[in-house]
Amino acid sequence: MRHVLLFDIDGTLVHAGGAGRLALTRALHTEFDVPSPHLEVGFAGRTDRAIVSEALIEHGLEPDEERFGRYLDAYLEHLPQSLTEQAGHVLPGARELLDALDARSDVILGLVTGNIERAARLKLAHFGLDHFFVGGGFGDHHHDRNDVARDAERAVAAHREDGDLTWVIGDTANDVRCARAIGARAVAVCGGFGRRRELEACAPDHLLDDLADTRNFLTLLDRAAP
Repeated sequence: MRHVLLFDIDGTLVHAGGAGRLALTRALHTEFDVPSPHLEVGFAGRTDRAIVSEALIEHGLEPDEERFGRYLDAYLEHLPQSLTEQAGHVLPGARELLDALDARSDVILGLVTGNIERAARLKLAHFGLDHFFVGGGFGDHHHDRNDVARDAERAVAAHREDGDLTWVIGDTANDVRCARAIGARAVAVCGGFGRRRELEACAPDHLLDDLADTRNFLTLLDRAAP
């Protein structure tokens, strides 16, 4: 039996220091001439498609496909600089855990993230984590995180075998819910954007303070029964 581990990015592996919100705000100004954009949109556990659609409506713009595409293109232009300016960091233990998992022959690493794919790749590259993952599900086309998880399963299908055990590792209640939607085990990680009480209420299979204890995480895998 092998383990297919689908990781969320923001709040689980990295904290980008608000770089995404800053880049989206700047994109409203440069692409749509919004003089003083101010995003009140919630980000935690949501997809970029849902966030961008709401941000456009919030500023009086119809979220049709043409504006949606323009907004995302402008966002991606601003994101690298925003990542450089903001005080983001890799979260405790994340890099060490990925190194340990990458060294195992019984682990397949993938992503399940609300970021659009190009933004996900930019963020991971910025923090030096882009080489670990074989593919994943992204927030390009869906409002619902469960659909992103289904995309992630399809994306890693070529790498998995019958009997492999799938896990979703994330920091919000939506990560736990999307794990349930695909029949995966859920590992909820505190210290990101979700509150412990909310995560406990979703009854994940495992609730961790963070990813700092690599040995403990590996023990969860080794003790898991199919």
